[in-house]
Amino acid sequence: MADHTPERSAPRRSLNRAAAGAIVAILAALVLAADQFAKYLALTTLPFQQPVQVWGDALQFYLTRNPGAAFSLLEGQTWIFTIVMTVAAVVIVVLTATRVRARVWAIVLGLLLGGILGNLSDRLFRDPGFLVGHVVDFINTPWMWLGMNPAIYNVADMFIVTMMIGVALLVLIGVRLDGSRERGSAGESTVTASAAPGEDDTTTTTRES
Repeated sequence: MADHTPERSAPRRSLNRAAAGAIVAILAALVLAADQFAKYLALTTLPFQQPVQVWGDALQFYLTRNPGAAFSLLEGQTWIFTIVMTVAAVVIVVLTATRVRARVWAIVLGLLLGGILGNLSDRLFRDPGFLVGHVVDFINTPWMWLGMNPAIYNVADMFIVTMMIGVALLVLIGVRLDGSRERGSAGESTVTASAAPGEDDTTTTTRES
């Protein structure tokens, strides 16, 4: 007897818990190291709040300290962002330990975690104090305006924003944390569309007879 139960696509090349955790941890550590090293170079070589031309008006170095969110948004709410970043880091770690088995998800979450930890470490350990430290920003793209402020950011911000876009894309295309894919409306639409001509033909035949 044929089974007409809808099938769920099986995950491809699923990772075990240790492999997923290793990918996330290694990538997060690399991003964290790159971010902190870039900030160290900025602090030791760039003048404070003075633009340094890199590529005309398209790209500049502009060293500043940011008490707000990514790209210098919402300044003055430092403790809120410390809590948000801590919660986000914990969520990624828990997901990795319990559910992530797809390589692409491990890569995206590892890079995202590294960006979060890069800025979180500034919040925890830089002046003016624990939990309210200011994030070091030094990359300025004057052509990017966010609200009333030009975009000034760092390496961690770039990974946070791009990997959040990556998360959104994976969700939109239906890739699950275990690597399987959702099957739903696309297949149903195909069946409906293919059935429609048959219905029209039947109606036409009836009318002709």
